[in-house]
Amino acid sequence: MSEKGNFEEEGGGEERGTQVQNNLKEKKLSWGKLRRVDSLNLEAGNVSMSASHTSKVRIISTLQVLNNCIIVLFYLIGFRRHAGTEAMFADLGHFNVRAIQLSFSCITLPSLLAAYSGQAAFLSKFPNEVADTFYASIPDPLYWPTFVIAVAAAIIASQAMISGAFAIISQSLTLNCFPRVKVVHTSAKYEGQVYIPEVNYMLMVACVIVCVAFQTTENIGHAYGIAVVAVMVMTTFMITLIMLVIWRTRLSLVVLFFAVFSLVELVYLSSVLYKFKEGGYLPLALAFFLVTIMGIWHYAQRQRYIFELNNKVSSESIKGLISDRNVNRIPGIGLLYSELVQGIPPIFPHFIANVPSAHSVLVFVSIKLIPISKVALEERFLFRQVEPREYRMFRCIVRYGYNDPIEESQEFERQLVENMKEFIRQEHAFRQRVTNDESLIEPENPQHSTISAASASSSDQTAHTSVQGAEDEVQFVQKAMERGVVYLLGEAEVVAEPNSSFFNKMVVNYAYSFLRKNFRDGKKVLAIPRTRLVKVGMTYEI
Repeated sequence: MSEKGNFEEEGGGEERGTQVQNNLKEKKLSWGKLRRVDSLNLEAGNVSMSASHTSKVRIISTLQVLNNCIIVLFYLIGFRRHAGTEAMFADLGHFNVRAIQLSFSCITLPSLLAAYSGQAAFLSKFPNEVADTFYASIPDPLYWPTFVIAVAAAIIASQAMISGAFAIISQSLTLNCFPRVKVVHTSAKYEGQVYIPEVNYMLMVACVIVCVAFQTTENIGHAYGIAVVAVMVMTTFMITLIMLVIWRTRLSLVVLFFAVFSLVELVYLSSVLYKFKEGGYLPLALAFFLVTIMGIWHYAQRQRYIFELNNKVSSESIKGLISDRNVNRIPGIGLLYSELVQGIPPIFPHFIANVPSAHSVLVFVSIKLIPISKVALEERFLFRQVEPREYRMFRCIVRYGYNDPIEESQEFERQLVENMKEFIRQEHAFRQRVTNDESLIEPENPQHSTISAASASSSDQTAHTSVQGAEDEVQFVQKAMERGVVYLLGEAEVVAEPNSSFFNKMVVNYAYSFLRKNFRDGKKVLAIPRTRLVKVGMTYEI
């Protein structure tokens, strides 16, 4: 074993302590360079080394080492534990609470204590090796095994951050706070296990840019420190809000919790902000960039939905449109996609006004994604008929689970029409039962018994007529399908109102328009065939 591994005793404890402090000041210990320890066995060499030569280290020096080690551990373990848990447990579905508690308490914490105790003991003996403590302290026989494990640990740690980014973007899509991207669910059991190709490539480019720009782990460590401490501060504020609003904890306990944790974390935040110019600006700049994109997209989408909600068409207006003699009903089924689950979107009368024709069967389709793995086929389609019934207009909500594939157009049309037929039969049967229940109410006056018997006789005839009417409707829908299905997709151009502010015009006319044109298109997400797609353009002024 080398001289560094033997820990030979040197005289002059006080002089050595002074020399250690001076050397540490000159070297400016970089936490970024000590951060390369991130697995269970990385410091096996340090642990065995410090354990076999404990008798050669003075008791006072050992106490000083442990004191310094506790400070280091409080800093590193606290930040790493928070960051790791944040990445792997923040609604990702990778681990449960008990798994994290057991792994951190029984494996991670003891391993890190032993690892950093070994590094601190090594630095007390060889302060000149502060620039590369981790690899310099490894005994020669264990160098290459430890190197391989260190690389694997770095990959695992980065994978946790990447998975966290995927989960956050996926949740932002659900809240309509991020432009459309492709989300691939890798697990049928856990909703949070997702893969987003676009985000993966963006992270790859960002990693290359950061490595080229910062060049040293010291500068990257400054950025890491600000990011983690900022997350800790925000988490404290959010938990305080949850304690007040959801848990309804006593105010005194909430104040005590907030005072203790926020005081400690704000002190940490103020200390790491000193490194803002040395690389700490990176996480703040990235956060500002992402928040800006999310804010612009959410604002414009929300205003667009409000516009459609405020301008939805009533049943009376639809009756007037369809009954107009200038509007021709052409054979076939028209599927008009809309985000509204109630009411007729304003783009439909706009289409009728410019193209005075409508299909013999009209279906207003809304696609909704729900947080379960799969939706049974018999529960996927929800129908409701739009009044007046003789115009054969239906509202359809199609529900998909996060692991359900979007069917090809022909299969989707077949399923939709079959479920529509079943809905028509059930609707007629339900209306017939209601009619029979009303006609079979036992009269209070005996002289009405003859009328009741006549009503019962006529109800059988009405039931037969209702069944025949349902089959006629089903045949009409089948013939319309044979004539062809056309997809009508609203192409709404969102612009700012002429009298709106300059800021609103910049956000809507330029920023939102750029995002909408450069991210995933809606018709690709819905698997709509181009040959049967009709885009209906309309301008929304928000």
